[in-house]
Amino acid sequence: MAQVPQTFFDALAVRTWCGLALETLGRAREEIDAINVYPVADGDTGTNLYLTVESAVAAVEAVFAGHAAGSEAPAGAGSAGDRGPGDWGPGDWGPGEPTLADAARAMAHGALIGARGNSGTILAQLLRGMAQVLADGGTTRADGRGLRLALRHAADSARRAVAHPVEGTVLTVASAAADAADGAEGDCGTVARAAYDGARTALAATPGQLPVLERAGVVDAGGRGLVAVLGALVETFTGERTRAVAGSACTGPSGDPHARVDPAGGHAPVDGAPGECTDGAAAVPDQEGPAFEVIYLLEAEDASVQRLRERLDALGDSLVVVGGDGLWNVHVHVDDAGAAVEAGIEAGRPHRIRITHFGAGDVHTTGAERPPRERAQRAVVAVVPGEGLAGLYTEAGATAVLARPGEPPASGELVQAVRRAHAREVVLLPNDADLRHTAAAAAEQVRTEGIRVALIPTRSAVQGIAALAVHEPDRRFDEDVVSMTSAAGATRYAEVTVAERQSWTMAGICQAGDVLGLIDGDVAVIGSDLAVTAETVLDRMLSAGGEMVTLVLGDDVPDTVAGHLEDRVREGYLAVDTVVYRGGRQGALLLIGVE
Repeated sequence: MAQVPQTFFDALAVRTWCGLALETLGRAREEIDAINVYPVADGDTGTNLYLTVESAVAAVEAVFAGHAAGSEAPAGAGSAGDRGPGDWGPGDWGPGEPTLADAARAMAHGALIGARGNSGTILAQLLRGMAQVLADGGTTRADGRGLRLALRHAADSARRAVAHPVEGTVLTVASAAADAADGAEGDCGTVARAAYDGARTALAATPGQLPVLERAGVVDAGGRGLVAVLGALVETFTGERTRAVAGSACTGPSGDPHARVDPAGGHAPVDGAPGECTDGAAAVPDQEGPAFEVIYLLEAEDASVQRLRERLDALGDSLVVVGGDGLWNVHVHVDDAGAAVEAGIEAGRPHRIRITHFGAGDVHTTGAERPPRERAQRAVVAVVPGEGLAGLYTEAGATAVLARPGEPPASGELVQAVRRAHAREVVLLPNDADLRHTAAAAAEQVRTEGIRVALIPTRSAVQGIAALAVHEPDRRFDEDVVSMTSAAGATRYAEVTVAERQSWTMAGICQAGDVLGLIDGDVAVIGSDLAVTAETVLDRMLSAGGEMVTLVLGDDVPDTVAGHLEDRVREGYLAVDTVVYRGGRQGALLLIGVE
C-alpha cells in the first residue's frame, strides 16, 4: 500500500518513518552485511541495524495500540522513555492519536533496548538525539526547522557517545547529513532530501578516509545503513522512494553509494560481472583486535556511567555508551569479557548481556582464509525466559534466545538465531503463545534461504523442555518433529506469579499483590501465599494424572518452596517423578509442567 506523504513531523510521521526504515533495511540487509569490514569483518551490520529498527517499530506500534484502546493512563504510568516495547499496552494512554513526544520517545527507547552491534548502538543514539528535540516543548508537530535541529542534535550526541570517533564511518555520514540539512530552507521534505543527499555524498567518500574500506573496495556499512534510514525519511515526507535504496546491491553508476570502489576512487565491479555482488569480507586484510564483543543494558546513574566509560576504554576498543535518564546501552570489544561485565555490575545493574566470541580464524582473519563451516544436519532453536533455562537448553544442544520480562524477541532476532545454529533442518520452539506469530514470520523468512524449519507451537518453557527431552537428531526430520510435538502437547503447563493491579480473572477479582496460579494460560487460583497457591495449582494439574512434574524456580523463590512441592508429590501421588531447575530472572515466580 502506498504511503501518504507527511507534511509535518508528527506522531504519524514517526510511525511511517520507522516502518519504511524497517522495510528499506530489510531489502538492503544482505548487501550491508556483505560490505561490513569495519571495525571488524563480522558480516552482521545490516542485520544489527534491522534488529535495532525492528525494536523501535515495536515500541511505536505499541504506543498507537495503547491509544487505540481508548483508556485513560493509570496514575504513575511514567513517560515513554521509561519503558520498553513489551511494557506498552491498552490502558496506558487516553483515546485518540499519541503525541509527537509519545511516539518519538518510544522510538528512541525501543531502539535503545533493542540495539545490536556497534552500528546499531550508534543508530539508537541518533534516534534518541532526534527524539530529545522532537519531544521538547510539548509541540504536536515539528516543521523543517525542527527537523534540522533534530538531525544536528542527533549527529552531535552520537559522536559524543563514541569514545574515539573515527572518520569514514557512520558518524561522518551523520554529521554530513546534519550539515546539509543546516543549509536547507523549507518544509520537512526539503530538509530530509538535503540530509539524504549530504549523507549519500559523504558515504561515497568513506573509502578515502578509512584504508580498510579502500583495500576492500567498499563503502562503510554503517554509513550505508544510515543512508537507507534517511532515504526512508525522504519517502515519509515526499512519497518518493530514493534511488539509492532501490538501486543495485554492489555495483552502479559513479556516485552511487551502493557501488564498490577501486583504489583510485572510481566505482567498479569487484570479482564479478557488472551488477553482481561479491562478499565484501573476502577482500579484507588480516585484522588484529579483541576477541569478544560485549553488549548489555545498564541501569545506572550518570556519574557511575562516566567512570564505566573510563574503565571500559582501558579494557578494549569500539566503545559506545548510549542512553540516559538511568538506562544505557553499552557496547565494547575486549579480550576480557568478564572484566567488562564486572565493570557494569560495579556501575549499576547490567542485564540483557550478550557476549560474542570473535575468535581466531573468525572475524579477525580474511574471508578467503576462513574455511566454510560445515552445516549441521539438524538443530533446535528455543526462546527461553531466564538465564538458568538458557543454560539448560544450551547444555541439551539447543540454540537459546533469551527473552527477559517485557522484552520479547523480535522475528529478526529469531532469524539470526536460526542462522547461528547453522543447520539444514531447524526445529523452532517459541515457548510462548504470544510469540507464535513472531516465530512463524521468522520461520517463513529462513525457509526462503533454503533452511527446512518446523515450528512447534510450544506455549511454555516447560513444554519446550518436554519436547527437547525426546529430540533425536538421527531420526528422520518428520518423525522427530512429530515426537517432539506430541511430547509438548502432552505437557500441561502452569505458572505462579504476582498480580500487578486489580483485575477481573477467570477465578474472580484479584488485587495488586495477590499470588496468581495460571493453568494453561488462564488464572485458576488466587491466593496470598506462594507455597500454598503453588500446591493448589499442582493438585489441580495432577488430578487428571501425570508421570513427571517439572518445576522451574525464579530468582525470588526460595528452595524451600521446591522442597515443599516435591514432598507433596512424593506423599500424594505414587509413581510421579519431580525434577527442579533454577530459571533465573524469568518473570514468573514459578513454572510448572506436568507430563
